[in-house]
Amino acid sequence: MTNIKYDFTGLKALFFNCTLKKSPEKSHTELLVNVSRDIMKKQGVSTELIRPIDHEIATGVYPDMTKQGWQVDEWPEIYKKVQEADILVIAGPIWLGDNSSITKQVIERLYASSGDLNKSGQYAFYGKVGGCLITGNEDGVKHCAMNILYSLQHLGYTIPPQADAGWIGEAGPGASYGDEVDGKRVGLDNDFTNRNTTFMAWNLMHMAKLLNDNGGIPAYGNQRSKWDAGARFDFENPEYRR
Repeated sequence: MTNIKYDFTGLKALFFNCTLKKSPEKSHTELLVNVSRDIMKKQGVSTELIRPIDHEIATGVYPDMTKQGWQVDEWPEIYKKVQEADILVIAGPIWLGDNSSITKQVIERLYASSGDLNKSGQYAFYGKVGGCLITGNEDGVKHCAMNILYSLQHLGYTIPPQADAGWIGEAGPGASYGDEVDGKRVGLDNDFTNRNTTFMAWNLMHMAKLLNDNGGIPAYGNQRSKWDAGARFDFENPEYRR
């Protein structure tokens, strides 16, 4: 098999670790995030990790919640990083079989800007790719991933194949990802998790590069600006194609 050198230099990836633990407390989710980040960094991708719980992010579905009565809202500054990123990965723990409250909060704040338009008149998240990572010691990896990936695609993100990965231990109380038990760190050598995390990282990079190299999603038949202008997607109308 030919060894092809892939170069994704210039791509930017943003990871949200939606743990409920403030820094510098150890986050099991962050250990898995770092596996994906390391793969991307080795291929030239610029990566950044944010723990939303470390920031004063207001709850709501408006871009700037200080205009809705909140005294402080750090989300508008964080959102600038979202806008700059080609790849967005939302990572978090499972609680009661579902995503954490912080994960939900981040998705709600992304939703607040889903009506913004890019320079092509499409929704702002068109041309960006999304994925997710989940950890926990109870069932729910696929349920949590399904919710996140549906939400991201609904907002306009492109979801490549195998865009999720996760790890869960035995059902019930027990070790979490990366905990040391009998001198061994649990989960780090799990082949299923490592394979899916690797596939996810590469598929996100491949899709982001494809979109970047080709100008994003073609701006035809999906432009909110054209719909608002009254064209109503009259595809035979030459005015629409200008």
